[in-house]
Amino acid sequence: MRKNTSKVSVLFLLFSMLFTVCLIAANLLGTKQIALGSVSVTGGLLVFPVSYIINDCVCEVWGYRKARLLIWTGFAMNFFFVAICALCDAIPGAPYWNNDVGFHAIFGLAPRIVFASFAAFLAGSFINAYVMSRMKLQSKGKHFSLRAILSTILGEGADSLVFFPLAFLGVIPTNELPWMMLWQLVLKTAYEVVVLPVTIRVVAFVKHHEQEDVYDEGISYDILKIFNI
Repeated sequence: MRKNTSKVSVLFLLFSMLFTVCLIAANLLGTKQIALGSVSVTGGLLVFPVSYIINDCVCEVWGYRKARLLIWTGFAMNFFFVAICALCDAIPGAPYWNNDVGFHAIFGLAPRIVFASFAAFLAGSFINAYVMSRMKLQSKGKHFSLRAILSTILGEGADSLVFFPLAFLGVIPTNELPWMMLWQLVLKTAYEVVVLPVTIRVVAFVKHHEQEDVYDEGISYDILKIFNI
């Protein structure tokens, strides 16, 4: 079950599409603040952690090189979506159009937020994939649950450490930033823990269906080798 080819399967394509949808949906849902008890978070929290679960599944089954392709594909599609939204937002509306304010509130993302989001996504996603890959080698494929949770903590932690200072430093009180980052990390990690039984079953099914279980022995972890799959 330890084969590795330069091809991609139908299941990998489906994972890639879901991954991209999650990233784009997180941008849109992130425009709304929601309350979870006494904690306020963005609506993106509902879907963004799913991207890390997909990252874990892809890295576990197909290896880091496929995960690298997945991450860059998601980044490119998300960038395309944001660029098209910005262009549409900048074009004057038709004379009868009277919803510029509402449209801009959802699709007119501030450049600073976009930059912070993209930088955080790349940092968090690649750290998540790297940790999953290295721990799988060291554990000889055992302890998937531990690998999935630890990689999420480190990946989501990096995501928060990059995003919040870049996006909000100087905008919100500095003493509030650590608490915002901590709550995001705790809630996203808790999300993964809750759905972990489902993740385990999905990984087992995909491994059996694909007859694939890649171990990243002797590979390059250079994030720019996109097409080395």
